[in-house]
Amino acid sequence: MYDDPAVQKVRDGLDANGCRDIEIRVTEDTIFTVDDAVRAVGAPAEKILKSLLFLVDGRPVLALMSGANRVDSRLVARAAGGKRARMASAEYVLENFGFRVGGVPPIGYPERLPALLDDDLFQYDVVWSAAGTDHAFFPVAPDRLLAMTGGIRTALRKDS
Repeated sequence: MYDDPAVQKVRDGLDANGCRDIEIRVTEDTIFTVDDAVRAVGAPAEKILKSLLFLVDGRPVLALMSGANRVDSRLVARAAGGKRARMASAEYVLENFGFRVGGVPPIGYPERLPALLDDDLFQYDVVWSAAGTDHAFFPVAPDRLLAMTGGIRTALRKDS
């Protein structure tokens, strides 16, 4: 059991997906931003997973990105089969799912959310994901992340 209920939700989500072997790590340092995560985890920005919650025509959708990239909301809307996508507010994410910005994970939700995984993630063996708080994280292979989220691999990166 984890002291923080948000981290426990992620642990339960990993376990429910047959990922008991994935260890959630906790650090004194924050992983609030990608730069923070780079320092705390010791991985380059490209290998830090950003879990962004969007509302696509009002429905929650996860966009999972490399920390080095920016997301194109039009591509999120298109990939999710909607017309309009906007980033969910921090208040919405906390009120509806119990996760604060800086700790939003790809799993651990009361029901499986539609997930879109950016193509760039798949060039890495492992990416590092937040695990419910801005002090907890775990490593995961992108293919395994795709399977556990039931997501779709697609292009989401905003071109410079």
